[in-house]
Amino acid sequence: MIPHTHLAEVLSTPVVVSAGDIGLAGDLTVPEGAKGLVVFAHGSGSSRRSVRNRRVAKTLNGRGLATLLIDLLTSGEEEIDQRTRQYRFDIPLLADRLVDIARWVGAQPTLSGLHLGYFGASTGGGAALIAAARQPDRIGAVVSRGGRPDLAAAFLDKVRAPVLLIVGGNDPQVLELNEQALRGLNARSKLSVVPGATHLFEEPGCLESVADQAADWFKKYLG
Repeated sequence: MIPHTHLAEVLSTPVVVSAGDIGLAGDLTVPEGAKGLVVFAHGSGSSRRSVRNRRVAKTLNGRGLATLLIDLLTSGEEEIDQRTRQYRFDIPLLADRLVDIARWVGAQPTLSGLHLGYFGASTGGGAALIAAARQPDRIGAVVSRGGRPDLAAAFLDKVRAPVLLIVGGNDPQVLELNEQALRGLNARSKLSVVPGATHLFEEPGCLESVADQAADWFKKYLG
């Protein structure tokens, strides 16, 4: 459970989110007056401690959006995954976890009134799209950074939320996958290409561009 703190106060606290019969570790931040909450779905082999996603989350917080950075695998699963890669590419499992996280958010008195969105990176982008398709009346917006929407190909036409696909201009294979995916998404969705960026957006100013675009998108659709 999270503290019953009024939303007018800034929340930045560790939480344990119930997902089926397991608990997932997360870091929750709720700025004053937030009306939207963005759940982060990390890419393969990453976690809530992802430096890139934390930088994006900080920008979203500065724009008045709440964020939940969360591990989609337990510590035990992470240990197994380091050896076998058993879980990181199990996109249906990760999508299930994201659905459970949304259900948990809805059960928290201090969070249930917030409009919900997903930010997915790499393979997490595919999981976020599947989870959004399964909750068409719950998820208000999705942003994918260097994502793999092809992993959600069978679900794209079921996603009602507007989707922003952000891809690096120097990431040709992922760019092609996202161009194909855009044709399967709803008319409010958009592809944004960051010039000069490679897959991890490590080039100067590129990750800042991702964060600013994501903040604009979520502010528009999550209020």
